[in-house]
Amino acid sequence: MKNAKRTNLAAYMAAIAYAVIIGFSFLFVKLTVTATHPLDVLTHRFFIGLIAVAIPFLFGWVHLRFSLSDLWRIVPLGLFSPVLFFAFQTYGLINTSSSEAGIIQATVPIFTLILASYFLKERTSLIQKLSLILSVAGVVLIFVMKGGSGLNTTNLGGISLLLFSALSFAGYSVLARPLAKKYAPMEITLITMGMGFIVFMTASLVRHTAAGTLSTFFQPLTQPAYVIALLYLGVLSSVGTTLLSSFALSRLEAFKVSVFSNLSTLISIMAGALILKEHITIYHLIGTMMIIAGVLGTNKKQMHSKTSRM
Repeated sequence: MKNAKRTNLAAYMAAIAYAVIIGFSFLFVKLTVTATHPLDVLTHRFFIGLIAVAIPFLFGWVHLRFSLSDLWRIVPLGLFSPVLFFAFQTYGLINTSSSEAGIIQATVPIFTLILASYFLKERTSLIQKLSLILSVAGVVLIFVMKGGSGLNTTNLGGISLLLFSALSFAGYSVLARPLAKKYAPMEITLITMGMGFIVFMTASLVRHTAAGTLSTFFQPLTQPAYVIALLYLGVLSSVGTTLLSSFALSRLEAFKVSVFSNLSTLISIMAGALILKEHITIYHLIGTMMIIAGVLGTNKKQMHSKTSRM
C-alpha cells in the first residue's frame, strides 16, 4: 500500500516537473527562432536530444530490450510527437499569434479526455470533467486578456494547423499510456528523439539545398546564447519531458497527466515576471486560481480514493 502511494506521488511529481520544464522552454524558444529558421532549430534540438538519450545506451548503463516488432509499435508514437506536433505547431505559428497558439494548446486536455474515453475506456466523473474545463478556461482567460482578443477567424489556415498540433499531442498522450506500461521511458525516448531528428534534418537539408544555403546550416551553432538555449530545449525540454511524461503515463490516466500541461502557463507567467520583468495583472491571478483548482479537481477522485484505502 505504501509503495503504491509512493509510486503515485512520484508520478504526480513527474507531471509537475514536466510542466515546469515546458513553462521555461518558451523563453529559450524565443532565443533560438530569432537566430535561424525553425526547421534548423528543430534539427539541432533533436540532434542534441538524441545524443543525450543515446549516451546511457552507448556506455551500457541502459540496455535495449525490444525487438524490431517492438520498434514498429513505438514508431507511431514518435509520429504523433515530436514529428506531427512540432511540424503543425511550427507552421501554424507563422500565420497566428502567440495568444491564439496558447488558447488552442490549452485544449489538449479536452482532446485527450475525449480520445482516452474512447480508446482507453478511461472513465471520469462530472466533477473531473468540469474541473478540466475550468483549468482550460483559466488558460484561455489569461491569453485572451493578454492578447486583447480571442481567436482571429481570418487566420483559419494557421488555426487549423494549431488544432492539428493539439490533436497530435493528445493522440501521443493516449498512445503513450499503454506503451509506457510495457517499455522503459528511456527506450521510448530514444525512438521518438531519433524520429524527430531524422524527419526534421531531412526537411531542413531539403530546404537548404533548394535555396542554396547549406553553408549556413551550422552557422547559428557559433553563437553561445543559441547553444545554451539548444541544450535546454534538447536535453531538458525534449528528452527530460518525454522521460517524465512516459513515467507519469505509466502510473496515471492520460487525461490526468495532460491537464498538468496547463500549469506550464503559470510557469511561463512567473518566468516572464521574474526574468523579463513582465507585469502581473488581476486576470493573471484569476486565471492562475482557475488553473490550479482545475488541476486539483481533475485529480481529486484518485487522490481521495487512495487516501480512503489507507
